[in-house]
Amino acid sequence: MESFTIPPTLACVLCFNASDPLGAGGLSSDAAVVASMGAHALPVVTGAYLRDSRETQSHASLDDSAVADQARLVAEDAPPHAIKVGFVGSAESLAAIAALAADYADVPLIAYLPDLSWWSEHDIEHYLDAFRELLLPQTAVLVGNNATLRHWLLPESLTDRHARATDLARAAAEWGVPYVLVTGLPVADDEVGNVLASPQTTLVTQKFERIDAAFIGAGDILSAALAALLASGSSLEGATVEALQYLDQALSHGFVPGMGRAMADRLFWAESGGEPDDSSSTDDSPSSPFPDPTHETQH
Repeated sequence: MESFTIPPTLACVLCFNASDPLGAGGLSSDAAVVASMGAHALPVVTGAYLRDSRETQSHASLDDSAVADQARLVAEDAPPHAIKVGFVGSAESLAAIAALAADYADVPLIAYLPDLSWWSEHDIEHYLDAFRELLLPQTAVLVGNNATLRHWLLPESLTDRHARATDLARAAAEWGVPYVLVTGLPVADDEVGNVLASPQTTLVTQKFERIDAAFIGAGDILSAALAALLASGSSLEGATVEALQYLDQALSHGFVPGMGRAMADRLFWAESGGEPDDSSSTDDSPSSPFPDPTHETQH
């Protein structure tokens, strides 16, 4: 009998997210994106969206003890190389996730803040308070759309569409976040900007042609791709560039399955016979994927 050698493990990404029956975001999206980046998802279900492609009607949360038990068992068995937190539905689940993340302080945590305007004002306030006080102090990169982050982090500038990414980074840094990845920045009529920033400087700027469609799930895709690339050892700047390029291609190959918003094709690379663009990856990545946040070079 031939001997069989078990190959080395793939990088594992512990993903906290809701189940999305539409498949546009949530855990099913996380799994597809993480696999596309060459890593393995450890999906922890936190609840379920009640939505279609037109609107999100509600969310059914799983008990926080069930969330904690899922995560603790899988993390002790298959230690994660990165943690991705999407929408988890309740302040109690955020507390459970923060408690677990504290035991993995050396593992980068990528937190995505989605648009919660479909939710009740009371639920939003309760959730964001917990997100700010419990999760942000352990977050390596906060990901979100310009409008969403601006309304939350800089409420006094609600009418200022041109708040800089570094302004958002400084506001997030007050809660312990070293980096923010801001999408949807206004650039020109036919372009949209995306910026990775620290409180001191802009680290990465990427501009893409604006797609004339309203998408659902883009933020989940970007944050999952970033987490997977960091888990696999990419530098923060390289992972950001590659994750943004992957998102742009996924959106460019998007489709409309129903009567509402469009969805990205996360497996576009498989259909075309290619692979996600890794031109930004380098072999001389630092031992730590994160640069010094006081880095003064502007890219």
